[in-house]
Amino acid sequence: MMRTLASRGLMLGLGGCVIANETRVVGGAPAAIERAYASPTAFYSKHIIIPPGYATIRLPGIVPDALASGAYGDTEAQAESVFAKIATALKDAGASEGDVVAMTVYLVAPTLGGSMDFDGMMRAYGRHYGSDAQPNRPVRSTVAVAGLVRPGMLVEIEVTAAVPAGR
Repeated sequence: MMRTLASRGLMLGLGGCVIANETRVVGGAPAAIERAYASPTAFYSKHIIIPPGYATIRLPGIVPDALASGAYGDTEAQAESVFAKIATALKDAGASEGDVVAMTVYLVAPTLGGSMDFDGMMRAYGRHYGSDAQPNRPVRSTVAVAGLVRPGMLVEIEVTAAVPAGR
């Protein structure tokens, strides 16, 4: 149910979040997806509300392609490979990275003393989400895991996108 602008203002005052993409139904088109960020520079959404009239697109866990050497590369290189594959899969489904509403990132800790390379993943993430070219940021969870399907793989990412139904 859509809240009034007054209640949204109250929510902003109490919740301390920033609301983006505020629109209403115009000419039969569905209202825009509402994204709330803890701050204008937050790397992920605090919450996202998908109004009626949207279809969801779920991508399975996407893993990196091997480099020409046969290795998979470091976390940043693998994340970049995965984000490029996600962009292609979304395009094939009629969506784009800007339509992503949820993301789960699985990172393996390579040889960093048992710590995942979150910074490497974030460098690649920042080239695809929250940039001037594509400002939308999904809700996101990042999980450290013991391993993935193939030795040397360090990154696997699942995403859900939302697009107007019939687009």
